[in-house]
Amino acid sequence: MTILTFTLILLAGAYLAGLVGSLTGLGGGVVVIPLLTLVFHVDIRYAIGAALLASIANSSGAASAYVKEGITNIRLGMFLEIATTVGAVVGAMLAVYTPTNTIAILFGCILLFSAAMTLRKKNQVALTDGSRTAAFLKLNGNYPTQAGVVEYKLKNVGAGFSIMTVAGILSGLLGIGSGALKVLAMDSTMHIPFKVSTTTSNFMIGVTAAASAVVYLQRGYMDPAIAFPVVLGVLGGAFTGARLLKKIDPKVLRYIFCAAIVFVAAEMMYNGIQHKF
Repeated sequence: MTILTFTLILLAGAYLAGLVGSLTGLGGGVVVIPLLTLVFHVDIRYAIGAALLASIANSSGAASAYVKEGITNIRLGMFLEIATTVGAVVGAMLAVYTPTNTIAILFGCILLFSAAMTLRKKNQVALTDGSRTAAFLKLNGNYPTQAGVVEYKLKNVGAGFSIMTVAGILSGLLGIGSGALKVLAMDSTMHIPFKVSTTTSNFMIGVTAAASAVVYLQRGYMDPAIAFPVVLGVLGGAFTGARLLKKIDPKVLRYIFCAAIVFVAAEMMYNGIQHKF
């Protein structure tokens, strides 16, 4: 395979990763890492390094559009980033000493969890009675809809903060945005409307990934030949996804995405068990 062919295929795959990550709030790593490891047979640590940069690009592209539209809860995102950033640094340090086949198996498990989370019933109803902690920290907010501005309030801030710490560790260890856990913490635990939790997850993913990426960069796991087309493709996909989110019903996309993710997860876990990484 020539360098040009490699770059073009990687660009196309990264574009798909950015599109999916933007629409689901899961981050681009769930597509980028399997693409690099299973298709191009790149060492999983270099794949994670590129995926972290992809997550930063995905977050930057999608988050800028969502913030402009007034959907993202910026104050909540910055508060929860305290937990995810600390967890991301810990996870990245653990990844350096964790066997690659163990990382592959764990990655497959997280992919299966992400697929299940994508199919579950989303929380669309905004709460009108939040917790005192959320009110004290001024985390409650609103977002625009076709019917007008919808006010919402938060619950279980402490539980959500704890889940975010775990999400940060997984992000640093596996090179993914851990969007499934982040959306779980905000949507199911803190009872934030799905559109707000998805867009706020996209906003947070970049900061979490940046904390992990520093560790991978210091360890030499960033290859510009891999990272550049990945970042470029993911950024394009993220901007496209941000525009499509307002216009399409993501139900069909979720089913297709979940089927693909289950297949990739099985392949990653099998190769990990067979010590092929």
